[in-house]
Amino acid sequence: MSTATVHDVPWLRRYPAANGRPPRLRLVCFPHAGGNAQLFRGWSARLPKDVELLAVRYPGRQERLAEPCVEDMAALADAVTAALLDRLDRPIALFGHSMGSSVAYETALRLQARHGVVPRRLMVSARSAPHRARPTGLHHRSDDDLVAGVRRLGDLGSEAYDVPELRELLLPALRADYRLIENYRPADPPAPVHAPITAYLGSEDPGCNPDAVAAWAELTTADFHLRTYPGDHFYLAPREAELLADITEDLEVLT
Repeated sequence: MSTATVHDVPWLRRYPAANGRPPRLRLVCFPHAGGNAQLFRGWSARLPKDVELLAVRYPGRQERLAEPCVEDMAALADAVTAALLDRLDRPIALFGHSMGSSVAYETALRLQARHGVVPRRLMVSARSAPHRARPTGLHHRSDDDLVAGVRRLGDLGSEAYDVPELRELLLPALRADYRLIENYRPADPPAPVHAPITAYLGSEDPGCNPDAVAAWAELTTADFHLRTYPGDHFYLAPREAELLADITEDLEVLT
């Protein structure tokens, strides 16, 4: 776990740059459906010392458990964009995992269109391009089917759903997130970002068609790269060191 000092505001968990000085760049990280900011707790220790990490904290979980979940993509992206406005004194890059990839994309569009800020890079993980995604309808299914659908993708903390007390706490956020992402439709045609995009994919991810992930190339006016790692939908946990080395390389290219 990172030993960096942590500073929180409602929407963001902030890990300041390890060198103690104002950061060169801020990396904003968006969790997956049912996920939370803890997914990125060890990342700051592996990032360059002049990069600040901001992990997005969705309502309805952890410290924000009492708050209602956001079930509309536009509302969620609007709120995250607003939370970032006082963090734009430094360049930013965005990383999203699974559902978080689409939230990051919509946030990038808002920063670009409304505030004239183009992220230095949009990094999308384990998610088909929005115009190629195929909803599964899981949010309409029973609790058991919903949990089984998540487990089909891979195992990252899913044992919590076997504990009745934890299951009761976690399921509302999981269902709300699936409702959000399965009802989400990008603009038609989808708007491109001006940031370069890097897409990351687990080679054995049952929830992602590689061609649909590669279609993120159609949503940027800049460069596109695709990186593939051994593993399933949650490849980023066992491959954290390799992934962070590649993210660091991508960020360093921008300096």
